[in-house]
Amino acid sequence: MSSTRVLTGITTTGTPHLGNYAGAIRPAIEASKADNAESFLFLADYHALIKCHEPERVRESARSCAATWLACGLDVDRVTFYRQSDIPEITELSWILTTIAAKGLMNRAHAYKAAVQDNLESGDADADKGIEMGLFSYPILMTADILIFNGQKIPVGKDQTQHIEMARDIAQRFNYIYGDTFALPEAVVDDSAMIIPGLDGRKMSKSYNNTIPLFEAEKKFKKLINKIKTNSLEPGEPKDPEGCSLFSIYSAFTNESQQADVRKMYADGIAWGEMKKFLFEFLNEELKDKREEYNRLMADPAELDRALKVGAEKARNVATPFLQEIRSKVGIGGLAG
Repeated sequence: MSSTRVLTGITTTGTPHLGNYAGAIRPAIEASKADNAESFLFLADYHALIKCHEPERVRESARSCAATWLACGLDVDRVTFYRQSDIPEITELSWILTTIAAKGLMNRAHAYKAAVQDNLESGDADADKGIEMGLFSYPILMTADILIFNGQKIPVGKDQTQHIEMARDIAQRFNYIYGDTFALPEAVVDDSAMIIPGLDGRKMSKSYNNTIPLFEAEKKFKKLINKIKTNSLEPGEPKDPEGCSLFSIYSAFTNESQQADVRKMYADGIAWGEMKKFLFEFLNEELKDKREEYNRLMADPAELDRALKVGAEKARNVATPFLQEIRSKVGIGGLAG
């Protein structure tokens, strides 16, 4: 059976939270165990520089992301797990692709259009005020991330599908100019992926500042659970689990039988304070061993570096010869042809 190459990147600009775990980390680790999957998973630290100009924050986030994936059970023998900045072939390919990518295509990128719209709405005469080239051209870097490994299936959220379409467009243009080289990547959007609500009931997101870090210390973890927004129904009053943040979070970690038991607790009028205590104790037990491993890895960044170095060597075994082929096609390299 031929394997399908699946590629996923994680931008290193924050600490992974419960929503990241339920919506991305756990599904990706489970998918990587399939016999017909060849998984490439990377820390997108060059992408982080677009959003963050604080060096220590970028470094700390890379450590935290690496430790989280390993603590959650990522098998580095099965998965090619690497840091984007350890693969120089990615940035070289990014420039090569920049030479054929249409500016008009980049003009249509959602993030760039949103930044321009913000300027126009604020009355700036310059629609591009404050917009850096990293933001404008990062779809090309994302394309290079995918194409250097000929990624076939790219798991993304719905808001990222445009970037995969752009990668296909750029790959097709390269293939047209220089001959068949790149596979055309396909976006994989898991409509059943869990969307976890944050402290305020909106989707848990760093941009909303409403997250619960996955491996927060026990005392702080409990305080954050207690901060989750609920309605004003009194103890003893029947409550509807649908649309309740506490139940949604619990559901992301449990099966239907467990959820049925908690639905009955809601029907019986469980107090919100009691439900928060129940959720904290459940999650704390669920994550306890992983949290211990995470803390051990965070205290030993040299071990993280070793794991990423092994992954980088595996990744470059694929990327280096492929880039030589690409260089030859575009006329870069030895003058003998």
